[in-house]
Amino acid sequence: MDSKKRSSTEAEGSKERGLVHVWQAGSCSVTPERLPGWGGKTVLQAALGVKHGVLLTEDGVVYSFGTLPWRRESAEICPSSPILENALVGQYVVTVAAGSFHSGAVTESGVAYMWGENSAGQCAVANQQYVPEPNPVSISDSETSPLLAVRILQLACGEEHTLALSISREIWSWGTGCQLGLITTTFPVTKPQKVEHLAGRVVLQVACGAFHSLALVQCLPSQDLKPVPERCNQCSQLLITMTDKEDHVIISDSHCCPLGVTLSESQAENQANTAISPSTDTLDSQGKVFQNTLTENDSPVATKLNAGNVQTTSSDAISSQQGIVGTAEMASAGNMPSYPDTQAVNEHVQTLSHPSGRENSEDGEKPVPSQPLIEEAIPNLHSPPTTNTSALNSLVVSCASAVGVRVAATYEAGALSLKKVMNFYSTAPCEPGAQAGSSSIGPEGLKDSREEQVKQESMQGKKSSSLVDIREEESEGGSRRLSLPGLLSQVSPRLLRKAARVKTRTVVLTPTYSGEADALLPSLRTEVWTWGKGKEGQLGHGDVLPRLQPLCVKCLDGKEVIHLEAGGYHSLALTAKSQVYSWGSNAFGQLGHSDFPTTVPRLAKVNSENGIWSIAAGQDYSLFLVDTEDFQPGLYYSGRLDPTEGDNLPENHSGTKTPVLLSCSKLGYISRVTAGKDSYLALVDKNIMGYIASLHELATTERRFYSKLSDIKSQILRPLLSLENLGTASTVQLLQDVASRFSKLCYLIGQHGASLSSFLHGIKEARSLVILKHASLFLDSYTEYCTSITNFLVMGGFQLLAKPAIDFLNKSQELLQDLSEVTDENTQLVEILNTLFFLPTRRLHNYAKVLLKLATCFEVTSPEYQKLQDSSSCYESLALHLGRKRKEAEYTLGFWKTFPGKMTDSLRKPERRLLCESSNRALSLQHAGRFSVNWFILFNDALVHAQFSTHHVFPLATLWAEPLSEEAGAVNGLKITTPEEQFTLISSTPQEKTKWLRAISQAVDQALRGTSDLPPYGSGSIQRQEPPISRSAKYTFYKDPRLKDAAYDGRWYSGKPHGRGVLKWPDGRMYSGMFRNGLEDGYGEYRIPNKALNKEDHYVGHWKEGKMCGQGVYSYASGEVFEGSFQDNMRHGHGLLRSGKLTSSSPSMFIGQWVMDKKAGYGVFDDITRGEKYMGMWQDDVCQGNGVVVTQFGLYYEGNFHLNKMMGNGVLLSEDDTIYEGEFSDDWTLNGKGTLTMPNGDYIEGYFSGEWGSGIKITGTYFKPSLYESDKDKPKVLKLGNLAVPADEKWKAVFDECWHQLGCESAGQGEVCKAWDNIAVALTTNRRQHRDSPEILSRSQTQTLESLEFIPQHVGAFSVEKYDDIRKYLIKACDTPLHPLGRLVETLVAVYRMTYVGVGANRRLLQEAVKEIKSYLKRIFQLVRFLFPELPEEGSTIPLSAPLPTERKSFCTGKSDSRSESPEPGYVVTSSGLLLPVLLPRLYPPLFMLYALDNDREEDIYWECVLRLNKQPDIALLGFLGVQRKFWPVTLSILGESKKVLPTTKDACFASAVECLQQISTTFTPSDKLKVIQQTFEEISQSVLASLQQDFLWSMDDLFPVFLYVVLRARIRNLGSEVHLIEDLMDPYLQHGEQGIMFTTLKACYYQIQREKLN
Repeated sequence: MDSKKRSSTEAEGSKERGLVHVWQAGSCSVTPERLPGWGGKTVLQAALGVKHGVLLTEDGVVYSFGTLPWRRESAEICPSSPILENALVGQYVVTVAAGSFHSGAVTESGVAYMWGENSAGQCAVANQQYVPEPNPVSISDSETSPLLAVRILQLACGEEHTLALSISREIWSWGTGCQLGLITTTFPVTKPQKVEHLAGRVVLQVACGAFHSLALVQCLPSQDLKPVPERCNQCSQLLITMTDKEDHVIISDSHCCPLGVTLSESQAENQANTAISPSTDTLDSQGKVFQNTLTENDSPVATKLNAGNVQTTSSDAISSQQGIVGTAEMASAGNMPSYPDTQAVNEHVQTLSHPSGRENSEDGEKPVPSQPLIEEAIPNLHSPPTTNTSALNSLVVSCASAVGVRVAATYEAGALSLKKVMNFYSTAPCEPGAQAGSSSIGPEGLKDSREEQVKQESMQGKKSSSLVDIREEESEGGSRRLSLPGLLSQVSPRLLRKAARVKTRTVVLTPTYSGEADALLPSLRTEVWTWGKGKEGQLGHGDVLPRLQPLCVKCLDGKEVIHLEAGGYHSLALTAKSQVYSWGSNAFGQLGHSDFPTTVPRLAKVNSENGIWSIAAGQDYSLFLVDTEDFQPGLYYSGRLDPTEGDNLPENHSGTKTPVLLSCSKLGYISRVTAGKDSYLALVDKNIMGYIASLHELATTERRFYSKLSDIKSQILRPLLSLENLGTASTVQLLQDVASRFSKLCYLIGQHGASLSSFLHGIKEARSLVILKHASLFLDSYTEYCTSITNFLVMGGFQLLAKPAIDFLNKSQELLQDLSEVTDENTQLVEILNTLFFLPTRRLHNYAKVLLKLATCFEVTSPEYQKLQDSSSCYESLALHLGRKRKEAEYTLGFWKTFPGKMTDSLRKPERRLLCESSNRALSLQHAGRFSVNWFILFNDALVHAQFSTHHVFPLATLWAEPLSEEAGAVNGLKITTPEEQFTLISSTPQEKTKWLRAISQAVDQALRGTSDLPPYGSGSIQRQEPPISRSAKYTFYKDPRLKDAAYDGRWYSGKPHGRGVLKWPDGRMYSGMFRNGLEDGYGEYRIPNKALNKEDHYVGHWKEGKMCGQGVYSYASGEVFEGSFQDNMRHGHGLLRSGKLTSSSPSMFIGQWVMDKKAGYGVFDDITRGEKYMGMWQDDVCQGNGVVVTQFGLYYEGNFHLNKMMGNGVLLSEDDTIYEGEFSDDWTLNGKGTLTMPNGDYIEGYFSGEWGSGIKITGTYFKPSLYESDKDKPKVLKLGNLAVPADEKWKAVFDECWHQLGCESAGQGEVCKAWDNIAVALTTNRRQHRDSPEILSRSQTQTLESLEFIPQHVGAFSVEKYDDIRKYLIKACDTPLHPLGRLVETLVAVYRMTYVGVGANRRLLQEAVKEIKSYLKRIFQLVRFLFPELPEEGSTIPLSAPLPTERKSFCTGKSDSRSESPEPGYVVTSSGLLLPVLLPRLYPPLFMLYALDNDREEDIYWECVLRLNKQPDIALLGFLGVQRKFWPVTLSILGESKKVLPTTKDACFASAVECLQQISTTFTPSDKLKVIQQTFEEISQSVLASLQQDFLWSMDDLFPVFLYVVLRARIRNLGSEVHLIEDLMDPYLQHGEQGIMFTTLKACYYQIQREKLN
């Protein structure tokens, strides 16, 4: 029904499908007639009411026929032929339904249309007798906001009500009566309402009888089931009590909650059990409970109970309950236990009332065991039965003996059934629907008591007695049935406790919840829920009470119901095992059986051989479509028979005794039957080209196959699993594995059978067959099952079973032979079992055969043909493949039987199969000893080399085999390589060599693919000639001294780890990363546990040939971390070592050069505890050579060090500028000749000894130079830095590393093209590593990297543009640490900050810091010129390619600007011009800090002066500074308005210039700062021009005061530092240019301001 257009390639004529044949009910002999006036349209579905019917054709159009009193025109009330429902034309209808006198249809978009009789609101229209035309019903869910229209899947119509199933699987109802399942008393209901009781459950189908409703609901997944509570929710009393008497125990669950409701006599007449599920609060909100009471004349009257005497919670259940006391007096007690789960409620309701066992005890009849039913009990499919058979049975036996022949029972009101006892005492009290271990009173044994109860049932005035317990249930084992009176008592408590204790092995035979199959196929885990009027027992709850709310029919749990049908007053349920349960009115034998009572579901006895696959229920008859031998469905009729003409009493209707087969084989293949009141109708397909027959064959055989599998499961597998002593745990495990896979397969087949039945009801398009669309589901399930059964076989499972199972097998020999289809009498039991377990795989051939048959019905060129053909070969190849698997398993089993015992145990594994072995001496080891025995066995996962008593296993995944050439001297030799061995095998003949090589290659290939269990589907995977040399595998080393017992998992190449992998040693060491030729090589991570510290060393970085080499980070367990270069597992090159956290005992940091794990060369050591920083030379981990030390107290020392001590000549300055130059012998200890200079210039020369800061002995002369005016004797100003390490000697390792990365031995020695290649390689590999790391690169970073991989090309003369390109390239390169230059810059920034931040922020270090920056520039420029050889050397000029822009007047002189005088900045190549913009912004903070510290005193004077002068208004200040009057602004333009400058005006004159100058603080490089100064001058000129209105030339004398004013007003805090920074770092060629002069002016202003205060 789902596809609108039929595939045009289908070969059969569509005319021959969906033919309509009509029978009159009540006569079985009459042949059917065609529907009068009906043309040849294919009918997909028909529905019949009492006197009318509707037809749905395959193009989605609806026709009505019969008596249609609701039509407007008289001609259409009884039309002669079916009439088109015009209102539905254009709406593609997918399903139709008919009630007694109304009809419904659902369109493709999910809209329901209703028309017909509406007196009870059944068409969802208010106040209207008839609805003449199909009318859309609006159904909206008030719980969703905004209100959403509910889409409908299916409709069901009764006499006065309609049910709709929504796409979200919820039921909506409207009409009149308790069969709506709504909590309401106002009828009719014309606005569709949701049946809240089933909200949240998945409803699969709904069906309506005249006045009752049925729903098929999917079971809850097992985790959703809640345990039965032990105590009442309201009053907290125990729900189940046990009373110990002297000789027996009374168990009762008749807890009567004091908060509940006691019903008065009159209200207890015929009560409806209402159970309200926890999912609704309806009851709570309304505060009323509705009891539906049936009075004498059968009209439903709803009695309200006012909220006053009812206290309910939303999870209450009010249930009627019959208390039966010993003398069988009837008393009624309303009881309100509260359960958290509807199922539990229902179970409780059922077990509440039991028929009296009085007659039984009086007549002294023994309970007769009930006859075994045809079907087997499958426990509730979601919850594995934990109550096991043996415990149950022992309990039952003991109960029977305790009860004795006469049941002298002390009946408590509603005593507990055995099922309840077991649930209460079983290991899992939460098990909802497990089948009870006993059947109830046998049907024959209670004939008379039954009749009496029926009398009771039919008498209106009396209270009804529940017949729920007269029903048949099977024990889990299916092998043993006992019957007991419905009431159980006098069980010894000891016994009960024992029963609770016994726990044997239980196996889950219910398949696990497989989501995939359940989504695609109909579920078999279902429950049947019924509600409405139950007068004829049509609700199936064992009583004749009406129900307002849906209630679960417990005894259909686990019966796998797949379809429900409701007749007038009876109900039918079709199961997956092709059986039908029927219940309700049986006046005419419409239930298909004569069993009694009819108030609970019983099996209909239609045809003992064949299964039923489709059913229909009419007013008072039933129809059954049955599979026959030739696959053509047979139609059985059961129910009302009209008297023939000759009978005198026409009103005396009789019914069928047993279902009658109708002769309809000539019609064709019936695909669907529909029943009404007086007629029923069949849709028939003609079998053209055998297409329909093949479909029916597929469906029939699948359903039969399911029945067979179910039988095997229940009658063979389950008993086998419950046997004791099944051998070793592993065998049992394997058998359980077989059983669970079998169950899974069985369930899938059951689902598929059900889906095929519904497929036959539809339009039967081949391409939508499940075995085509979802073939993998079937292929996988069969393969899994086959794998588990062959594993079982290989381990000798069948032989092991023979012993413990011998009795069982002998007893059921016939059954076994029957099920396994073995005809030979003499076959051994083990063989029969073997055949039986391999039976499922035969089914694959059938699939292939039928699919092939279907394919022949299509054109060879059509896609259907192709698809069917391919699938057919798929199933066939799997069948052959599984056949081979079975042979392999048998061959392997044979081998194990002959193999010496000791080795078998260690080598035999379930998955291991034998491929070939060399017992025929066809293969021997080269250079083997004369007497050695070498036996080679090739399994599917390993090559085993066995000798006398030892054997060695070589896993195939790490085995490489290659033939040796004849030259190698080995004739017919095979070279076998494994990670730790290499040996040569010599075969006897070339053929043997080829055979073994091929066998080994294929086995290795299979082992690597890991898909040995699946045949190559289609032609996708062609067998490779030989397995790949490079592969992924796991291996544990056993010999190699370095790797002994280490496990490796990763890539291999010819027997060696090669590529990415993980290596783990047993002592906890682990390496994860790249390998090359068996050694760690590339990027990797290594962990070494440190037992003493209980932490681990951790290295992440580069490796070479098994050793740490290159960049890496090593975190020591002690807490130290080293980041830097390694070589041969040692720290070598530039690196940073952090020791200890800031809080630990000795935190320190070293950054510098390392040689062979020791500090050597230049390095900076920051001792955080002592607050000292050393910058100087090292050797063998100690300070040796020149160095500088600064301390946090401002001491500064530079000089010689020896073995970590200050020794030799040095200079020491203290914070207050006291200076000592001379000799030292230890840290801060003066010893020897020297000079001490005071801050005021006095000095002492002589001999000094003692520690600085704690008293120094002096022998010497004191000088006071200021007394002598002569200059020549003045002491020279001390120049620091002579004893420090020269700037060019610092950080050599960092630059060397960069040169090495570019492929140069030393600076500048190497080829440029090779360097560029190295850069490209570095970028690519770094990018790859980044891809694996957690930090994802941003898009801009990725683009930068991609652009850097292009090598800039330069041809022709060098020009400004090329210079620009280089500049841009450098900016990008220095932006990413993945580029060698970027890495260099990043490292330099790090070391610079390490040196000059913290304690290093000492003003004495300023000159060192500046020198260091200049040195960086020089050395980086050397690198850049190496990479760009065409770049001219430092200081040379690039010729301009374009002429200069129009000449600009020079700022001061007025002469035209000529090139020679002041070269234009930016065209002279300088290292600072090119590199400072990249470097300085990163180094600016520490550098500027040093400037600020150095100029501290000057700055304070300057700032004080700035603040003082700024207090004055503009005009006063201009006057004070001596600015010429003509330059004073008269008016100012503020926000577009011009205002006069008043004497009070402040901060307004030259505001733009002031603002401009303030930006000097926001720039970094000297050239940028100079540009700001230049701009400021231009702004000043602009303002003056504006006020003078004429051209003029500045002279320096005019300009200086104006600029001084601007500088003052700009209030730049650290102007001194800015000035000194520009001075130190500006390009020398700028000093004499225009910018140079402007800078000098600024500098002069700075000094002038400091002197202003003298004025």
